[in-house]
Amino acid sequence: MKVEWRAAFQVAAVYIGTVVGAGFATGREIVEFFSRFGLYGLFGIFVAGYLLILLGSQLLRTAAIIGAKSYEEFNEYLFGRFFGKLVNIIMFFMLVGVGAVMLSGAGAVFDEQLGLSKTIGVVFTLALTALVMAVGMKGIFAVNVFVVPAMILFNFILLYLSMKLPGISEAVLVRDRNAEWWKVLFSPVSYTAFNLSLAQAVLVPVASEIRNDKTLKWGGILGGLGLTVILIFSHLTMVMLPNLEDYEIPMAVIMKNLAPGLYWLFLLIIYGEIFTSIIGNMFGLDRQMQGYMKVPRLLTVGGIFVATYIISMFDYGLLLSYLYPIFGYISIIFVVCLLMKPVPKR
Repeated sequence: MKVEWRAAFQVAAVYIGTVVGAGFATGREIVEFFSRFGLYGLFGIFVAGYLLILLGSQLLRTAAIIGAKSYEEFNEYLFGRFFGKLVNIIMFFMLVGVGAVMLSGAGAVFDEQLGLSKTIGVVFTLALTALVMAVGMKGIFAVNVFVVPAMILFNFILLYLSMKLPGISEAVLVRDRNAEWWKVLFSPVSYTAFNLSLAQAVLVPVASEIRNDKTLKWGGILGGLGLTVILIFSHLTMVMLPNLEDYEIPMAVIMKNLAPGLYWLFLLIIYGEIFTSIIGNMFGLDRQMQGYMKVPRLLTVGGIFVATYIISMFDYGLLLSYLYPIFGYISIIFVVCLLMKPVPKR
C-alpha cells in the first residue's frame, strides 16, 4: 500500500484547520495554555507537538481500520459501549460550547478589529457555515487546503519580523515565576487532549473516506508537525507583546504593529481559520444529531445554530479562559485511552 501524498497533504490540512480554531488563530488559546508561562510554555509546546504527531496519526489510522464513520463509533471502541455513550453525551456539550467560543471569536474579529457589531459577525459566519455544510466534506477539504498554507506563511512572516526586534532573546527566556507548577505540567497534555478529542468529529469521517493506512499515518504526522511549527512561531512572536493577556486577538495586534500593510490580509486569514474550525465543529454536531433524530437536516442544523449563537453572545476571552481549560482536563481521559489502545492490525 503506497502513500498517496496528495491525499496525505489534504488530511494534514484538515487536521491543522480543525485544530487551529478561534483561540489558536487569534492567539488567545496559545496564550492561555503556553505563552503566559514564558520559557516553560515553549517547553510545553514541544511536548504538545510530540503528542499531536503521535496521537493524531494513531487516531486516523485506528478510525479507518475499525471502520468508524463517526466519533460516536470511535468512542464506543475506545471506552466500550456503555461508557462510550456517556463520553459521547459529554462530547456533544463540549462541541456546542467550543462552537459557541469559535463563533464568539468570529464576532470579536468584527468587533475589536473592524469596529462592527459582534452580532453582525456571528450571523455572517453562521450564514457562510450553512453554505459550506451544504456542499459536505468536499467543502471542508477545499477551505482548509487554501487557508492552512496561508496561515503558516503569515506566522513565518510575523516570526521573522519579531526576530529583528531588540530584546527578543530576553523575552523568549523569561520564566513566569508566579505560574502554578501543576498548570505548567498539565497544560501541554490538556491542550492536546482537548484538541484531539474535538478534532475527531472531523478526522474520523475523513479517515473513513481515505482508508489508506500509510496515507493516514503521514497525514497525521504532517498535520502534527504543521501544528507544532505554527505553535512555536506564534509563541515566539507573542512573547514580544507587553501585557499579552489583555488582548482578545493578540496576533492581529502584533501584525498591526509590525506589518500594517499586511494587516487586513492577515485578519482575513485569522477569520478563515476560525471559519474552518466552526465548519468542522458544526459538521460533527450535525452528524451526531442526525444519528439520534430522524428529522430534516434543516431542523438539526437550525437548532445547533440557535444554541451556539445564544452562548456566543458572552465575552469571547471570558468563554475561552474558562471553558477551554475545563474541557482540556475532561479530555485527558480520551488521550489516556488512545495511548492504551495501540493501532489494531487489519
